[in-house]
Amino acid sequence: MKQPLAYIHPEAKLANNVVVEPFVTIDKNVVIGEGTWIGPNVSIMEGVRIGKNCKIFPGAVIGAIPQDLKFDGEETIVEIGDNTIIRESVTINRGTKASFKTKVGSNCLLMAYVHIAHDCVIGNNCVLANVATLGGHVVIDDWAIIGGLSAIHQFVHIGEHSFISGGSLVRKDVPPYVKAAREPLSYVGVNSVGLRRRGLSNEVIAEIQEIYRILYLKGNNNTKALEFIETHLKASPERDEIIQFIRNSSRGIMKGYFPENGSTNIED
Repeated sequence: MKQPLAYIHPEAKLANNVVVEPFVTIDKNVVIGEGTWIGPNVSIMEGVRIGKNCKIFPGAVIGAIPQDLKFDGEETIVEIGDNTIIRESVTINRGTKASFKTKVGSNCLLMAYVHIAHDCVIGNNCVLANVATLGGHVVIDDWAIIGGLSAIHQFVHIGEHSFISGGSLVRKDVPPYVKAAREPLSYVGVNSVGLRRRGLSNEVIAEIQEIYRILYLKGNNNTKALEFIETHLKASPERDEIIQFIRNSSRGIMKGYFPENGSTNIED
């Protein structure tokens, strides 16, 4: 349904059952999949690709040019997967020539006033709570949850199934499966509640907890901890994901929390 009070560029491609409410602006070079609802006063600018059955609430601006002084008008896009909900006044900027794309996956929830800057990549099933703000080139893997009012530094990588407390300042990479809180942001445990909800067994969760006990609670550097984990703990998809994430981290991972009287001997 195309509202007569909306502006839809003649070159935009909308599936037959897309609903467009009043005062929406949809620019050229836009593709919107079937079943998607575009609420009042939404602006969808040039170069946006939206999947099926999405819901975009009033005031959202999707596809504005990057807030990057190096941007020189290159043709870039925003890509949004299926079944994603974008709440009021969310802003998602196009990519730059660094990657030519800003991407949000399927089944995500972006709550009100979330900002996703240029060249970010958000996985599937992620939740970004109100006013979470992402700098450019941030990568968030599947099933991560970002608390409200959090600020994510550019180029940070947040691992899958992680949980970041509201109001956090995220300056370093956050490994998969963990909870992160405090200031400066620190490891505060494994996201066991979330992992159980997603079907991981208690045995697998215990293995993840052991990996992070060695990594964060023994007072050793990352190199020594990873060598010990590879040598003494059996291989598993979760173990290998954690090892690969840490070794590939360009910014370095967040620090651990060391109890006042905690052990510093890795063999304990």
